[in-house]
Amino acid sequence: MNSRGNSTDLRINGVKIEAEFAEAFDMKATRIIITGHDRYWVDQAAMSMTGFGTSVVGCGIEIAVEQNLAPEQTPDGRPGVSVLAFAVSGSELEKQIPLRLGQCVLTCPTTAVFAGSHESADDSNAEAKASAKRIPMGKSLRYFGDGHQISKVVNTRDGDARYWRIPVMDGEFICQHDVARVSGVGGGNFILLGRDIDAVSVACRAAVDAMRNLPGMITPFPGGTARSGSKVGSKYAGMFASTNEAYCPVLRELVPTKLHAGENCAMEIVIDGLSAQPIAHAMKIGISAACQAAGESGLLRVTAGNYGGKLGRHHFHLHEVMS
Repeated sequence: MNSRGNSTDLRINGVKIEAEFAEAFDMKATRIIITGHDRYWVDQAAMSMTGFGTSVVGCGIEIAVEQNLAPEQTPDGRPGVSVLAFAVSGSELEKQIPLRLGQCVLTCPTTAVFAGSHESADDSNAEAKASAKRIPMGKSLRYFGDGHQISKVVNTRDGDARYWRIPVMDGEFICQHDVARVSGVGGGNFILLGRDIDAVSVACRAAVDAMRNLPGMITPFPGGTARSGSKVGSKYAGMFASTNEAYCPVLRELVPTKLHAGENCAMEIVIDGLSAQPIAHAMKIGISAACQAAGESGLLRVTAGNYGGKLGRHHFHLHEVMS
């Protein structure tokens, strides 16, 4: 999504779609499948594992549930979820994933863990697959078994897979040895602006609900939405990001503002994806839903956040996305 969108006026249900672009950047990613005896324990494990995973700025990782999985969609025929995790480096993923699995999933009754990523989309030959980067799962967690853990190699459609059976008080914790680390894209976004909190809140909820369970992407912020839109850098040393004052209503008379007349609230939806395509698709679905839900009740404009193209190589022009 790198060519310029045109400046022709575009509106959906009366809401102006600005001729602007969202700027996203390369990340490292992985997909993990968590299953459980029933949906309750699956949801508890997923909620715990994805907590404190909104932004790499402070959390080190951006992580959220991608999709709910029916029993026929999981390796062990039980209810499950797929979780996507993104980080700016492979080493950060390799640190975060075993920690979160050990503290949040190993501890959760009845759960099991499987690899959801197997190799990069570019790894089309056997040599590339053999050298694909891996993130430890059972490879690290097995030591909790204190010597009682058992390893087994199973032939699957994705090749031989090693699993660990770790004895726990409700039976066994089954965990795959490791999971592939693949390429990802982080920071896709759109900003919803309106007359008041009610209008923008309705728009955000409609957008996130419409994008929920789309494959290959997540919205990692609380409820999929961030009110604390940020810019790179700060006047304070050591701060990597700080408030984007151009969109803060209380500062509109004090600093150069990007708010238009009548716009008193702005919220941002940030999207991470396994590639550019699921981000673009999610943006189209989410923006359309937001405009339909709140276009007649106070949502005024949709724009996007960028840094003039200096932060990332992936540019999602709103007019192109919506075409």
